[in-house]
Amino acid sequence: METRKIGSQGLAVGALGLGCMSMTHGYGGGDETESIATIHRALDRGVTMLDTAEIYGPYTNEELVGKAIRGRREGVVLATKFGFVIGSGMMQLDGSPANAGRAAEGSLRRLGVDVIDLYYLHRKDPAVPIEESVGAMKRLVEAGRVRFLGLSEVGVETLRRANQVHPITAVQSEYSLWERGIEESILPVMRELGIGLVPFSPLGRGYLTGALQSSSVFGENDFRRNLPRFSDEHLAANQRLVAIVKTVAARRGATPAQIALAWILAKGPDIVPIPGTKRREYLDDNLGALDVRLTPEDMAELDRIASMTSGDRYPQSLAKIAER
Repeated sequence: METRKIGSQGLAVGALGLGCMSMTHGYGGGDETESIATIHRALDRGVTMLDTAEIYGPYTNEELVGKAIRGRREGVVLATKFGFVIGSGMMQLDGSPANAGRAAEGSLRRLGVDVIDLYYLHRKDPAVPIEESVGAMKRLVEAGRVRFLGLSEVGVETLRRANQVHPITAVQSEYSLWERGIEESILPVMRELGIGLVPFSPLGRGYLTGALQSSSVFGENDFRRNLPRFSDEHLAANQRLVAIVKTVAARRGATPAQIALAWILAKGPDIVPIPGTKRREYLDDNLGALDVRLTPEDMAELDRIASMTSGDRYPQSLAKIAER
């Protein structure tokens, strides 16, 4: 697999990572055996970056990833995150220095490793200056518990202030054919500062694959039930976007998922998407994106999609904890 450098600090990873959240969290129940087999298949095929977080579960996702990499640590880039009060869901933030240290030690224990390769602040805590949060993360680097630092869903001012405390290697943010809010101001500053982009939900939480047409397919614990963009009204309106993706896919002999990922990969060598799946068949499909080459005409056709998207990406309760 092609290797890409995330940021200017020397972190090299496979061009596609693997988001592990759905294996235990957010999208209904998971199958541990199949999830571990999916992680193993990913590693066998050249994926090096595995993305998890303390809050996924909570805790169970890191435990699963730790179990999967036991005996296979070499070459794996482990990314995890902290920044919430455990037990509050994603409703109460805690970016305090005390929580940074506590969470890191817990993550290290659950993952079964001595060092976290990429440690993110999951969301900026408005009650804690970013300098204090990143200062605590910097001390973890100095102590040899963390190698590189990242931030998730932050704005330009936060990013600049954080980078003055310690070089930020990566920003994780939602970025896809139908979600391009970072392009106007955040992405240019990231490139100015030498910070890489790790897009989550690059397949539009599954919608851009063309497989979702009604909210009736969502299980009781599937958090997409609560996202405005996944109401039946907006799902129906956004079928016109999927039609464009399918048209390009047919032209290139690819699947819609492969087209959506190939579009992101073509947006720059400093971008490493982390499509999430808990099944080997979908992993194999995603990895096929690495062989797709889009023409300038394809890219222009796909670029139109974001302006046509119907529905907000988050309800207000979640939108307020993501800077843009």
